[in-house]
Amino acid sequence: MNNKDDKSIQRKNADSRRKFIKNAAAIGAGVWIVPRHVLGGKGFIAPSDKLRVAGVGAGGKGQSDIAMFAKSGKADIAFLCDVDDRRAANSVKAFPKAKYYKDWRELFEKEANNFDAVSVSTPDHNHAIIALGAMQRGKHVYVQKPLTHDIHEARVLTEAAKKYKVVTQMGNQGGSNDGTRLLSEWYDAGLIGDVHTVYVWTDRPVWPQGIPWPSTPAAVPKELNWDLWLGTAPQADYVDKLVPFNWRGWWDYGTGALGDMGCHLMEAAFRTLNLEYATEVQASVGSVYVDEFKRGYFPKSCPPSSHVTLKFPKTNKTKGDIEVHWMDGGIQPTRPEELGANEPFGDGGNGTLFIGTKGKMLADTYSENARLLPLSRNEEVKKMNIPQKYSRVPGGANGHYKQWVEAAIAGYGKKEVSSPFETAGPLTEALLMANLAIRGFDVQRKVGDKTTFPGRYVKLLWDNDNMRITNFDEVNAFVKRDYREGWKLGM
Repeated sequence: MNNKDDKSIQRKNADSRRKFIKNAAAIGAGVWIVPRHVLGGKGFIAPSDKLRVAGVGAGGKGQSDIAMFAKSGKADIAFLCDVDDRRAANSVKAFPKAKYYKDWRELFEKEANNFDAVSVSTPDHNHAIIALGAMQRGKHVYVQKPLTHDIHEARVLTEAAKKYKVVTQMGNQGGSNDGTRLLSEWYDAGLIGDVHTVYVWTDRPVWPQGIPWPSTPAAVPKELNWDLWLGTAPQADYVDKLVPFNWRGWWDYGTGALGDMGCHLMEAAFRTLNLEYATEVQASVGSVYVDEFKRGYFPKSCPPSSHVTLKFPKTNKTKGDIEVHWMDGGIQPTRPEELGANEPFGDGGNGTLFIGTKGKMLADTYSENARLLPLSRNEEVKKMNIPQKYSRVPGGANGHYKQWVEAAIAGYGKKEVSSPFETAGPLTEALLMANLAIRGFDVQRKVGDKTTFPGRYVKLLWDNDNMRITNFDEVNAFVKRDYREGWKLGM
């Protein structure tokens, strides 16, 4: 190569660099779209093809969520946010390039141009306010189950998903597992006839419930911003053993066993039968006695166990109304006659049982290990070659994260997700409606000198359009709670 050719190539390279810099400057604070050929060869994922994620809630479940997004190979963890430096420490170490914030409001205000999506993994009472704030800024959102703490919040997020046209996903691995699709295919093929009853159960809670609120305040750990942790919840003194996990058993922050496992386990019933909104609910709860014939009264705490019956109206997949029974605290339905004496019922801790006019179906956590009863029918059905009607999520339950990342990169409406708010919202509302019946047990009325509990052993009737119980008004206070002063939905 002579000098003339060398100088010509240098001029062309300089021109290319100038054009690149000029284009980048024009983009300013927005996304820099870097052509794939500039940065890498085959298999290289350019920055413009990656989803920039801000993780709000970086410890515990948030830590594993963030790690799974990164594991997809198509997400950059751009920001981390947590009110507790202790809980965030592992994520901060794992993603040293991610800028760290304590207050999600400051993160959203300062960095909105520098991320594409938000993962919300905080206590239940702050899910909605963070998720809506992200959606209003045009960010795709992934929110841990349950979607919200209150029914009103679930309805707001369901509508917001349609309004803001962002990709949404609730952290409900039960929605992505193969078992939910297999159960639907069996049902559609008529293998168990018409389903009229479904039982769902869990061994949760695995944290204290049915207990009094601690009487002695404790010192707030220096690493924890207690005011931010409280967020929308009522003002309260810090107490030991609430953070980081046991908040689930307190109504101001958590939603009990229903909130923890209900979405995973009831997803199959909703998907298979096309359930949406329940019309009525009734419940019984476990009692805690503090002395002889003296029942404890702990209205701040979820009960140690419960059995809730929800009634759903006929759908296009059923011939009549459907009863869904929820049981927690180790309570289980009677074993089906078709199940052998030593054959596992669910997976021991969790399970879902469909009862149809021609047979029964059973599954474990996340609808894993779906099977027909009696178990001998499963060999029979293999020979039937029932066609696969519903596409599977690559990786099943573990593919739940990558599915959302890829859908967000593609853009709203371009790719399917398993648990978008349009379906996660009604599912969450059903669970929270069940909690209305549970919470109704502790509602007191004074009649003269006597205290009564009119919410016990009654059936609550639901007006879905107006989001209210029509025959016991006191529980409507739990449909839409009052946020603490200074906090509001859509702030």
